[in-house]
Amino acid sequence: MSTIVAVLKNGTACIAADSLTSFGDTKQAAEFVTDSDKIMQFQGNLSDNYMGIVGSAAHQLVMKSLVTNHADKIDFSDRLAIFNTLKTIHPILKEEYFLNSKEEDDDSYESSRVDALIMNTNGIFGLYSLREVDQYSRFWAVGSGSEFALGAMHAAYNQFENAEKIAEAGILAGATFDNGSDLPMTSYSLAVSV
Repeated sequence: MSTIVAVLKNGTACIAADSLTSFGDTKQAAEFVTDSDKIMQFQGNLSDNYMGIVGSAAHQLVMKSLVTNHADKIDFSDRLAIFNTLKTIHPILKEEYFLNSKEEDDDSYESSRVDALIMNTNGIFGLYSLREVDQYSRFWAVGSGSEFALGAMHAAYNQFENAEKIAEAGILAGATFDNGSDLPMTSYSLAVSV
């Protein structure tokens, strides 16, 4: 449950997220928790990285701990580097953080159960539970509100020259129509080299 978006336009990238956390039918709005920001920032590859994670609320703390304790294993500089990082950290997630990698369906590979968007000076990337990695040229969204966000960003992309405005349109659509997303939103922007 969440809406996380990343947009790339006119040399700027923006990542944004809603702030609602839910546990079953219970919602934790941003006004009740001290850390409602779903986007984590960390240094790596000589630049800032921003990562927004969807799925279990535990993913956020696990990834913060992983980045702190295993920084030497994290490289998000490009698509292949991200894939290799995911391959390297998967056993750590299982052994140190007790990741339950079993899913109900018949996947070809063991799941990391993590879907996320990453933004850095090299662009915007999506990473998915079976260690798939995509690099996006315009925008993308993950989470339960992603379909609404994608539609809104598609409509807004040619209307706005500003990546932040396009990202805001995506988050507002997710927060408006998805039960698992709500405002306020957080967003971060940086200049990109792609």
